[in-house]
Amino acid sequence: MDEPRGGGSSERGFLTGAQRTETWRGEQFVVRTVPGASAAKAYRCPGCDQEIRPGVAHVVAWPAHDAEAGDRRHWHTGCWSGRERRYPGVQRGRSAPRY
Repeated sequence: MDEPRGGGSSERGFLTGAQRTETWRGEQFVVRTVPGASAAKAYRCPGCDQEIRPGVAHVVAWPAHDAEAGDRRHWHTGCWSGRERRYPGVQRGRSAPRY
């Protein structure tokens, strides 16, 4: 049975958005949107190294070969969309706050 798109329940018991597969740097990633109403914890975005606050919609991405999704990372939606424009190793701007 396929998981419903745009608001189905996950095995972890929270509402999730649409799930898709994308290619990045030659590797397949599963990407799932997390609606703001389902974002209950704070996470650190690997794209900008800033906090994703509770209640903020974002995406979760993990390598498609990782069946357990143990290597999943939470990204700001804009950071995930702009990941191709980032240089490797550049985490944040000089004026960005440090937490």
